[in-house]
Amino acid sequence: MGQIPRFLSWRNMLVLSLAVNFSLILKILKGDKERGDSWPDRTAYSSIWPVISTTASGSSLLSSASCNYTKIEEDDDRIINLRLGDPTVYERYWQEMGEVTTLVIPGWQSLSYFSDHNNLCWFLEPELGKEIVRVHKVVGNAVTQDRFIVVGTGSTQLYQAALYALSPHDDSGPINVVSAAPYYCSYPLITDCLKSCLYRWGGDAKAYKEEGPYIELVTSPNNPDGLLREPVVNSSKGILIHDLAYYWPQYTPITSAADHDVMLFTASKSTGHAGMRIGWALVKDRETARKMTEYIELNTIGVSKDSQLRVAKVLKVVSDSCGNETAKSFFDHSYDAMYERWKLLKQAAKNTKRFTVPDFSAQHCSFFGKVFESQPAFAWFKCEEGIVDCEKFLREEKKILTKSGKHFGDDQSFVRISMLDRDSNFNIFLRRVSASSNSTL
Repeated sequence: MGQIPRFLSWRNMLVLSLAVNFSLILKILKGDKERGDSWPDRTAYSSIWPVISTTASGSSLLSSASCNYTKIEEDDDRIINLRLGDPTVYERYWQEMGEVTTLVIPGWQSLSYFSDHNNLCWFLEPELGKEIVRVHKVVGNAVTQDRFIVVGTGSTQLYQAALYALSPHDDSGPINVVSAAPYYCSYPLITDCLKSCLYRWGGDAKAYKEEGPYIELVTSPNNPDGLLREPVVNSSKGILIHDLAYYWPQYTPITSAADHDVMLFTASKSTGHAGMRIGWALVKDRETARKMTEYIELNTIGVSKDSQLRVAKVLKVVSDSCGNETAKSFFDHSYDAMYERWKLLKQAAKNTKRFTVPDFSAQHCSFFGKVFESQPAFAWFKCEEGIVDCEKFLREEKKILTKSGKHFGDDQSFVRISMLDRDSNFNIFLRRVSASSNSTL
């Protein structure tokens, strides 16, 4: 092998590297100085990622700057996507909590399919079952005594499991599944996606006139309009599924413990942990719970143990926070966030008179011990003054993506808008719709 030239010695290469790096640093510093006032205001982005400081003890404290809803975000003309209920509004609370929800799962854990051989729902982690019972007892929003808990990959899988369990398995044909409009937009899609011979989408419960058995979905508080719901068809042949994903005190007053045959809940909207994909059903009837478990066994052979353990840890922290008198509980924090957002949106609607949002009756909440109005996870937003297609208008004129009312069995003058996005997006949305009083809305 030939000898390496002297000019490529390690000493020469080191000097060359230092010179190049130093010149790059000078160029960057010079560029910042030359940009001057044209450089974007960094404070405009401060609420996109909450400012976290760490105390001497290692706990995290949330900067008050990230909680300021009146702060004007820099509107960089980007598209604001509020079509989905992605619950990132809860990020700042969980960042503030620091390591308290951190969970270490060793590699040897979760090898077996089974969690509890003695449980009807054999893949339910005992720790999750315990924390589900505890959080419902703390909040007082559902009866858990003498109930079977079935865990699923989000409430979507549990909805499918409930349809499988409650449909007649004979030659009578598919049972109709109905819900009062405006209904959750995914119900028709989920119901008909497999073209099942057991069940089919039957449309708006308010228009349902057919004889014979049927399944009615009762979502309360309702998605998309946030109203409290009761069954509509009211026939003795009806089978009910209650979707109570939003029956938590940050969204609506807890007036009583829900006591229904099949009740669906999810970590997505209760604590904001949508990515963990965990939901649970509280079921009265053993055979119904058995069939729901059978469906999940056939569909996914159980539910992720790791996700269950993480949700169990989160629910424990939530319940513990409710008994902590020295700091805000999770529900206190979440209530305040939703209250502030709804206050600002209602004020904008009052000022512009170009759009409306629903009015809600004030009720006494047994959890908070006070009277307040519902403050739902979604705003059922109606464009006024001759705008026929509200979704199209907001998309083209305001660069705001929403979900049209037509997907919910209602009019196109309505859209569903998520109230759960990050502060930065919510503030820009609010500014754009508020400015509509001086524009074409």
